[in-house]
Amino acid sequence: MTTLEEIKKAVSRLKPDEMARFRKWFEERDANFWDEQFEQDAKAGKLNELTRQALADHKAGRTRKL
Repeated sequence: MTTLEEIKKAVSRLKPDEMARFRKWFEERDANFWDEQFEQDAKAGKLNELTRQALADHKAGRTRKL
């Protein structure tokens, strides 16, 4: 059995209050992972073209206020 299968099995046995606590922990962990990846991509210049395109669209009037 793989670790993932073991985790799935353990999660399926959680009581509702434990599941709520697990879900909260997992969502926070996932958000932190995403934030770290975004920061790494930004530092590596992977977002530069998207930034350039967004600024050009805004300057050309192709944006609107949210």
